[in-house]
Amino acid sequence: MKKFIQTLKNIWSIDELRSKILVTIMLIAIYRLGTHIVLPGIDPTKIDTAAANKGGILGLIDAFAGGAFSQASILALGIMPYISASIFMQLMSILYPPFAKLQKEGESGRKKINQYTRYLTVLVALLQASAYVAYLNSPGYKEAIIGAYSSYFWISTTVTLTAGTLFVMWLGEKITDKGLGNGASVIIMVGILARLPQAFWQEWQAKIPTGGGGLLIFVIEIAFLIAIIMGLIVLIQGVRKIPVQYAKQIVGNRQFGGARQFLPMKVNSSGVMPIIFAQAIMFLPTLLSNFETTQGLARIFGDHSNFWYMLIYAVMVIGFTFLYTALIFNPKQIADDLKRNNGFIPGVKPGQPTADYIGSVMDKITLPGAVLLAVVGILPGFAQRLGVQPAFSSFFGGTSLLIMVGVILDTLQQIETQLLMRQYDGLMKTGRIQGRQTVSSAPI
Repeated sequence: MKKFIQTLKNIWSIDELRSKILVTIMLIAIYRLGTHIVLPGIDPTKIDTAAANKGGILGLIDAFAGGAFSQASILALGIMPYISASIFMQLMSILYPPFAKLQKEGESGRKKINQYTRYLTVLVALLQASAYVAYLNSPGYKEAIIGAYSSYFWISTTVTLTAGTLFVMWLGEKITDKGLGNGASVIIMVGILARLPQAFWQEWQAKIPTGGGGLLIFVIEIAFLIAIIMGLIVLIQGVRKIPVQYAKQIVGNRQFGGARQFLPMKVNSSGVMPIIFAQAIMFLPTLLSNFETTQGLARIFGDHSNFWYMLIYAVMVIGFTFLYTALIFNPKQIADDLKRNNGFIPGVKPGQPTADYIGSVMDKITLPGAVLLAVVGILPGFAQRLGVQPAFSSFFGGTSLLIMVGVILDTLQQIETQLLMRQYDGLMKTGRIQGRQTVSSAPI
């Protein structure tokens, strides 16, 4: 406890770090305030029933928006249009040569890509805002629209939601520039964490009335949740180190190079993206539930605790993990960079043999990483089958827990770096916090 208090004092004594923490807290508070402001023309007293009946992909969007989506807030779309645009631009930087060339131009190229991402965010936000207006005209929310406002509700809501998304994007960029961590990721994490107290309380209320046994079960659930978080930290930080040797160069009387370093290969280099892609695909059959021939299929894909749902979901996560890793990981580029810097892997020839070796190592560590990621993805379904409330079970794995743990590790890594730069001890006595450090540039 004394060590913890001293660490907090060290953090607060660093002016730059203290300023970053205060700016981050202030911007997060502004964002959370905005999520409670209801759209013009909506009666907030009439949307509670509709908000309680969300599910499927709408429930996922609502989780990322911190409940703003179901509450018809001016920030209902949250940061998701920007995330969608960022993912699209990231894939285009890999698959489309002109964007790949921009990516290699350094800072100027990245600025252009960021500018294109902002333009695309506006377009995506406009499309999603129009779809959200149609959603608000569905039974449940339609009754909450004030009659006198209905004639120009569509245009005002579309403009307000698009402006809200751009405001959230601006908050995220300010957190990245002047605060701690990646702003978009921090905003998503805050939205997810905002649901935790209510989910915790619902689980408590469901278990306590059953007597002493219910309290024991609740304590066991918390213990399992802590164990899952610890395992997820290992998965996120797990690396396979490939030794790299740099050739010696003698210039005059001085020697350069000759150092032995390591090339870290992430066990989970794809991050949370395979789970997001798999969830998006798994939600598609539920959209066909109105057709009689697909109602049985929709019931299976609409129940996260169904055996067939979890099996298909796990297979898709494993497949998307290999696919996304193949897209973002380029062993030939790494081999060329090593050769250009006079580096080589001991026992492996430079050039194509090095690329083949790095690729084979990546394939070997991707398989266990993909399997573990699939297990994390279906853990909420198992928790729900064991009697955990649906809201609380979502924190036992899946997208929510992966984003939370990953963003917290990244933020703690930045804090630790600031401490070590000023010759303070790190946050832990042994080891260093590594964060995600993926080759992916997507916000999450």
